[in-house]
Amino acid sequence: MSKDQDQVSDQDVAEETIEVTGEVELASESEAESTEAQTPEELTLLLEDARAKADSHWDQLVRVQAQMDNLRKRQERDLENAHKFALERFVNELLPVRDSLEMGLAAAAEESATIDSLREGTELTLKLFCDTMEKFNVVQINPEGEPFDPELHQAMSMMPRSDVPANTVVVVVQKGYTLNGRLVRPAMVMVSQEEAG
Repeated sequence: MSKDQDQVSDQDVAEETIEVTGEVELASESEAESTEAQTPEELTLLLEDARAKADSHWDQLVRVQAQMDNLRKRQERDLENAHKFALERFVNELLPVRDSLEMGLAAAAEESATIDSLREGTELTLKLFCDTMEKFNVVQINPEGEPFDPELHQAMSMMPRSDVPANTVVVVVQKGYTLNGRLVRPAMVMVSQEEAG
């Protein structure tokens, strides 16, 4: 770019700046003239109108803040109740199991009680308890004969065995449980290993 072109472009920029500045000054002057053209009564009315709008907006703000505060308090209360009473349905389902155990204990105290009737009552109570657990997605882990899974099983000891493949659960000492697919308690197991030589 030549020196003459630099001077022309600088001159163009200066002229545009003067035009924009002049427009801003003209706008300011026209606003001042319109304000000066208004009477004090008109200005008072405009001021009162502006104050009324400000008061209205302030009231709206206060109401919105109160609604937000009430909503926050309601959510906190609902969350607290959810924590307190989350097990209510589960407890209601367990109550018949407790009633059955109490009846079984009372039946065992009677002189006419027999082993067979006590066994039958215990089996029915256990079935009622297992059904209740299934309703709430509590699943039993009983891995006897299955390959050892460290995600679900906890090995108590190793047993040399030739009749089953190595790392197979041969004895379940204590069954495990999951709740909605999440491990609550691993199954305590004994695992097979190859017999030495």
